[in-house]
Amino acid sequence: MNKTITPHNDTTDTDATLSRKNLILFLGQGDNNLELVAECLACETNKNVIGIMSATITPPKRNPITEKLMKNLGYRLSNYHQLTSLDIEPLMFDLIITLGNFDQSCRPTFPGMPPHFHWDLPDPSLNTSKKEKIAALKQAIEQLMIRIKTLFDSDLLYALFIIRRNFELILDNLMDGVMAHTTHRRIFFFNRAAEIITGYKKEEVIGKDCHEVFPVRFCGGSCLFCEGEKKSKKPLLTTKEVHFIRRDEEERLLTMSVMPLTNQINHQVGALLSFKDDTELSLLKHRLKHHHSLCGLIGKDPKILEIFDAIRDVSAVSVPVLIEGESGTGKELVANAIHELGPRKNMPFVAVNCGALPEDILESELFGHVKGAFTGAISDRKGRFELASGGTIFLDEVGELSLPMQVKLLRVLQEKKFERVGGEKSITVDIRIISATNQNLRTMMEKKNFRRDLFYRLCVIPISIPPLRDRKLDIPMLVEHFLEVTANELDRKMLSPSNEALDLLTCYSWPGNVRELRNAIEYAYVKCRSTIIDVKSLPPEITLFEKKTTKKPGPIKKTKEAIILALEKAEGNKKRAAQILEVGRATLYRYLDYYGLK
Repeated sequence: MNKTITPHNDTTDTDATLSRKNLILFLGQGDNNLELVAECLACETNKNVIGIMSATITPPKRNPITEKLMKNLGYRLSNYHQLTSLDIEPLMFDLIITLGNFDQSCRPTFPGMPPHFHWDLPDPSLNTSKKEKIAALKQAIEQLMIRIKTLFDSDLLYALFIIRRNFELILDNLMDGVMAHTTHRRIFFFNRAAEIITGYKKEEVIGKDCHEVFPVRFCGGSCLFCEGEKKSKKPLLTTKEVHFIRRDEEERLLTMSVMPLTNQINHQVGALLSFKDDTELSLLKHRLKHHHSLCGLIGKDPKILEIFDAIRDVSAVSVPVLIEGESGTGKELVANAIHELGPRKNMPFVAVNCGALPEDILESELFGHVKGAFTGAISDRKGRFELASGGTIFLDEVGELSLPMQVKLLRVLQEKKFERVGGEKSITVDIRIISATNQNLRTMMEKKNFRRDLFYRLCVIPISIPPLRDRKLDIPMLVEHFLEVTANELDRKMLSPSNEALDLLTCYSWPGNVRELRNAIEYAYVKCRSTIIDVKSLPPEITLFEKKTTKKPGPIKKTKEAIILALEKAEGNKKRAAQILEVGRATLYRYLDYYGLK
């Protein structure tokens, strides 16, 4: 059975300390109904101040002898309901008292609370005569009357409840919300922060199934006691983000930790949830991330922020752009960002790697061909320029074009028209051309390997992307980004780099630029056997770079005064000082050692 607990006496609180939420449980065994007697006497004695309940761990059965003895004393046991231990949740009570000849091996165990007393009372066995049973029951009732009167007349209950309230007071002053429930999901603790975060009052949730209180799974389905969830033999702490709808229907993002409550013998008796509202923090991180990203490009280095400004400027006007930069710096991402931010964003973006195809195939790839133009041309085929009509075509590695192909491309730029291979009909297109190269086209022009007129047609607006080694401030941010992306792609838990690994990644020269950095992170995910990426988990070329690095800082490019000034600006924070100096933390430590500033 799984009932909501309601004390027999559920009346208005008449005492500030002993409130209606204080509950006492009398737990009995056998068919002598001593637990009902105790409940009846306690309800009469405590004058409806404290909630009183009783239950038996054996099948309930009315004892006519006990009922008659209580009736002679002026009490009616028939007014009290018989419950079993299956009907109650032990953690909901402030005090549990076992009675009579109670088998202690049957006594439920509790995780430190509530307090448990045992009252040893005369409890006639099945082998005694009726006269002996009556005598024993009379004696038990008399002792119960004395003990219950003593219980309520003394300061014991007051002291117990004050201890409980002081414990709750501590939890009520935490900034994080705390909720605890039993194995049947009955909530028995809900602190003040939980009320503020969720919008629900304590009185609305205590004693109720959390699935009935909250519109959706409050724990996000990670609780051990949700339907269909198998109980773990070794319960582990889980932390996750949960989207929660408050009482006022406002959506909030909660960071929640769910852990099982276990007793002294490591049996699960409930669940404990702690949570905090990270909605504003999440929004702030999103805004900060948005400020430092643009259509897939990520960075906060002044050099890359200048690139962001240039992209925004050129995206609005449909003029040719030449993107220059080393291999792996993200030239196609820049081209795609220009397209996405411009008026053609809803039209095609077609990318062609000019260095990946032979010239005869490249011409057909760019301009298309007609049926029968060459062997294998079994039908007409559109080229990339036609496919990009109305949108943008991106010509990557444009420096690899042969001189004859440069002439054909120049005609397209000048006249906005071309013919398919083997065709005679001119095709007019409206496209924006963005090109990219990792070569120095100016040097190629001097050597007559690249047409000067084509260069000036392509390079109306140049954008030069700095190599990763010249924007080291971006490396930690890129590492975090690729760690998150790789974790999602591999469906694995996100890893974190150690300080030593992050320092090495920052100091490394990155000849392959951002592409090489991403490959290094993917390599680390394969090699790492823990949640922390150490130096040994990085690719060999990076670890070999560490071994080649000496303790000396190399050519002294930073003066002692510059280092001291950076430390002062950073208020002693070495990580921030390294960022100000635009060096890695490992390099900063070598400078400190060199100048004797440690």
